[in-house]
Amino acid sequence: MIKQFFFVLVFSFGIPFCFAQEDEKKESPKDTVQNPVDSLRTDLKRKGVTVDAVSFEKKPINPLAPSKAAFYSAVIPGLGQVYNKRYWKVPIVYGALGTSIYVYSFNNTEYNRFRNAFKRRRAGFTDDEFFDINGDGNPNGMADVSDAALEDAQERFQRDRDLALLITIVLYALNVIDANVDAHLKQYNVDEDLVLDIKPYLDLNPIDSNPNYGLTMIVKF
Repeated sequence: MIKQFFFVLVFSFGIPFCFAQEDEKKESPKDTVQNPVDSLRTDLKRKGVTVDAVSFEKKPINPLAPSKAAFYSAVIPGLGQVYNKRYWKVPIVYGALGTSIYVYSFNNTEYNRFRNAFKRRRAGFTDDEFFDINGDGNPNGMADVSDAALEDAQERFQRDRDLALLITIVLYALNVIDANVDAHLKQYNVDEDLVLDIKPYLDLNPIDSNPNYGLTMIVKF
């Protein structure tokens, strides 16, 4: 009972995995792979479609395409996506970068405002834009925004500005990486000769003849 339960667990969750590569066998006439053109012609004829000639056009792999796409996106964000003919990604690239740049610019402007006011306060001036916001002349002689509030505000905007700058750099890098990876995937080998086969196996231990359970993963190139 325990062995059967163990086999169910192994089969269900795939633990442990046993990787094995199929031994190379001498090719026989039955194992010969049919020409793709003839195979397609046979399938079409089986479906009742008359085909006089079938041809395939294989596009050559360009090893420099990923580098070109990455370079284009590094020079002009989104240009690598255009090179890969992924036009729908261009608005996403500019939307993400544009938003992060706007957030950086806004926080940088506010940081400079509060910093300049704080510096003038420390120098003894009372003519900054935050001293008399209400325009009532401050009859009590107290500033509408205190020095501590100015210092806290500039620190907060500085922190948000630096974070926005970091996000902008990350988005720019992702734009380059996306163009490079996308160019690689466009040339990904999906040939029919590539085979991945996963199946359970049962083997007997040569010492004690106890059954061994597991999974076999076969990869053909």
